[in-house]
Amino acid sequence: MKRVVITGSGAISSLGKNVLENQDSLINGVCGITHLEILDVDLLLNKIGAMVKGYNPADYFSLNELSFFDRCTQFAIIAAKEAINQSGIEISDEISHKVGVIIGNSGGGLQTLDENYRNVFQHKKKRLHPFIVPKLMSNAASSQLSIINNIKGPSFTISTACSSSNHAMGQAFKLIQTGQLTAALTGGSESMLCFGGLKAWESLRVMTNTKCRPFSKNRDGMSQGEGAAIFVFEEYESAVSRGANILAEVVGFSMTSDAVDIVRPDKDGAKRTMTAALKDAKLNNSQIGYINAHGTGTVLNDKIESLAINEVFYGASESPLVSSTKSLHGHLIGGAGAIELISCLISLNFGLIPPTVNFVERDPDCHINLVTNRVVEKKVEYTLSNAFAFGGTNSVIVLKKF
Repeated sequence: MKRVVITGSGAISSLGKNVLENQDSLINGVCGITHLEILDVDLLLNKIGAMVKGYNPADYFSLNELSFFDRCTQFAIIAAKEAINQSGIEISDEISHKVGVIIGNSGGGLQTLDENYRNVFQHKKKRLHPFIVPKLMSNAASSQLSIINNIKGPSFTISTACSSSNHAMGQAFKLIQTGQLTAALTGGSESMLCFGGLKAWESLRVMTNTKCRPFSKNRDGMSQGEGAAIFVFEEYESAVSRGANILAEVVGFSMTSDAVDIVRPDKDGAKRTMTAALKDAKLNNSQIGYINAHGTGTVLNDKIESLAINEVFYGASESPLVSSTKSLHGHLIGGAGAIELISCLISLNFGLIPPTVNFVERDPDCHINLVTNRVVEKKVEYTLSNAFAFGGTNSVIVLKKF
């Protein structure tokens, strides 16, 4: 089996328009969840979210390109460009067929869908732009990334709700590990902060109107975010041969299904996924130094995940530190696992654990080694990143310090 490393990263979110800005915000506990600036926000019950504010698409794309690029695709392209530049990888015709694009998202082109439903039903338009379908389709981001970057290997999108990008990165890992690919652009992108998207989420009654407080006793729900994080995953020998700067090694991945309920998380499913990821990485439970938790801020999710973490890491020589950075950048749904992998890279490369902000009071049902409100210094050798989604789809990825 081939070794797989990360040689490039790119990000755009409410915390910043590149990786360095995102890293600084995560380390300093800067919360990107603020009042939403969207059309008809006054008609929403939940008026807060983690928007990419000050973002002007015209700064990045031509008018012709914007005919094809939904906001979700725009974010993916911006993050991927940064990741490729950082990696230094050259995708020539000679290697293009051995490079893939595997992206996770859940809403896809929801902004385009919302805009054009409004055009038809509210503004009574008879004709719409001819490129709406390729703009809103779920695989738009992955397809556009393959076209822009001359990538001729497999290009596809994985949509498993909140575990989408972990599933995508896991597939990229396995395709490189088994020799089918040499490299891949992978991660996730999401932009669901529009009236139609948020109105639908309101009905679930899982979003907070105050602050996202994962694992805190007074937590009352999640906050949605938007953005993208894209990485270059690469076969180790290929990366070394071209002198690439290696950010971390990917050493384990697992995925399971709860097969219990469409929205209610199941402890056994989360436990089995973390256990399987450790087994895939050939690690014991004492070797994980940091867990980036799924930690949505809903009462049930945080309780179930805490119980699962306790059972998996029972008897460990030292309990791993845990944080939920959704309290900072919001819940990116299909892009969640990708933006959260940035925190894992921070812990491995800088020995800093990003905090769970807005924390007020410990919940006896969430008895974990939680990093609260301020960054913690700790040297970490291995990290684990959890993603547990609606539909009972779970995916966990393990990184190693290089």
